[in-house]
Amino acid sequence: MFQVGKLIIGSVLLYNREASFITEGMIKMRPLIGIAGNELLESVPVFGGMAVAYSPNGFIKGIHAAKGNPLVIPIGSPETAKEYVSRMDGILLTGGQDVSPHYYGEEPGLHMQATFPLRDEFEMALIAEALLQKKPIFAVCRGIQILNVQMGGTLYQDLDHDYPDVKIQHVQKTTFKFPTHSVITEPGSHLHELVGGKIQVNSYHHQAVKEIAKGLKPVGYSPDGIVEALEASDLEQSILAIQWHPETMIPDSELMQLFFNDFIERSAKK
Repeated sequence: MFQVGKLIIGSVLLYNREASFITEGMIKMRPLIGIAGNELLESVPVFGGMAVAYSPNGFIKGIHAAKGNPLVIPIGSPETAKEYVSRMDGILLTGGQDVSPHYYGEEPGLHMQATFPLRDEFEMALIAEALLQKKPIFAVCRGIQILNVQMGGTLYQDLDHDYPDVKIQHVQKTTFKFPTHSVITEPGSHLHELVGGKIQVNSYHHQAVKEIAKGLKPVGYSPDGIVEALEASDLEQSILAIQWHPETMIPDSELMQLFFNDFIERSAKK
């Protein structure tokens, strides 16, 4: 006997609203996804001046639509990262502040924007634990940058001043829900299998990957040569990191929802 959300085994009734499907007498739970959270650092009247921990809602909607359960991980002590990661099936790194250049051996240049040292420190610990525990990672915008830095890579602190070959807008003037430039994907990569040889993306970043960390490989480039996507070179790791913002283009873009669907599929296998 089968009913939605219910499974009867003998005379025992099991009920779980979050079960994604039932097969051969087993309840398979939706993957639990830890979204690395951010904080509003300035007082906002709508919250009565209180500090707020948050994640952009597009990430939550994308995970829900892909049949995952999102959980926002608030910025905390690096010592808590191990326990957080152990309870998650996958880790999602989101956008936000600039990554402190001290982590890759540089002083802040004149065109650096705001950093958040506590967030940097905590996310570095989350990444280290996710790699150690071999949990799937999906990284977006700042996420690809801090992932690369944590693993030993460097960044362009400001593309307009540090990258001589910049030729396109990397901080688009068009609203984020629309794509503005192309990304060419690397044949044989997971990204290429997911979206094909070329994809149109939105763009809102003034920093970018410079020297690529050991353990990562470039799989997508902008028309002016900026690294727009990275994957793990170690087959035991499941990583897809992108520079654009798929969360602002859903639900209108089925193509961008594919990134969340793929992340949940990768997380369900772990």
